[in-house]
This record gives sequence, structure tokens and C-alpha cells, in this order.
Amino acid sequence: MTSLIRHITVDCTDPYALAGFWSEVTGYPRDPDDKPEDPAALLMSPDDGPGLLFIAVPEGKAVKNRVHFDLQPTDRTRDEEVERLLAAGATLVSDLRNLDGTGWAVMADPEGNEFCVERSAAERATAAV
Repeated sequence: MTSLIRHITVDCTDPYALAGFWSEVTGYPRDPDDKPEDPAALLMSPDDGPGLLFIAVPEGKAVKNRVHFDLQPTDRTRDEEVERLLAAGATLVSDLRNLDGTGWAVMADPEGNEFCVERSAAERATAAV
């Protein structure tokens, strides 16, 4: 027997706002029943994958995440995605991109949760040739 991951849960201070940021990042739609005053907000996976659940907690983020998202752009380059996410409200934490195109960018969402942006599949395929 196995277990299915139903949601990936993120503790935060403003679930509705943070869900809005991550909806813009991933394209996952909001649960239509969510309201700004609710203590939780859900983004629903467009396929059978887990949803993203944002839960209000009283304490703020204090240390580095133990788990984080690694994002791979689907319709643009890594560098274009970094610029898009900066415009959406993310911050650049550490730039680990290399001149040869390898590496990644460590970013943070509006509440300071770190995530990484890697090269797209097209960039990886081009580099392998």
C-alpha cells in the first residue's frame, strides 16, 4: 500500500495573497470557494497532481526552508522566467547561474519562502547537443 500526496502545504501569514502569487507562477487555478478572509487558500492542480494549500500561522518565517520548489519554465528560458517572477513580486536570493548556461537562480516568494528556477527542457536539450 502507498499514500498519495494530496496537497503540498505552505505556512504563511496571508494565504489568499500568497496563493495569488503562486497561481501566477504556476497557472494553478484558485479554489472558487476561497475568500480573502479565510484561514486557508487552495490552488488546484490542473492534472492529477497535488494541490498547493496555503495555511495561516501566527509566526513568521524564521529560517531557511527545509523543502522548496524547483521550477522549470515550460514556455520561456530560465532567465526570462526569473525576470517574470521578479515582476510578479519574487526576490532574487542567490544567483547561481553560470556563463555556460548551467546553474539556477534561488528566489523567494513575497513571504520569503525560497524556491529555485532551473533551465527549461529546451535549454537542457540544446546544451546536450
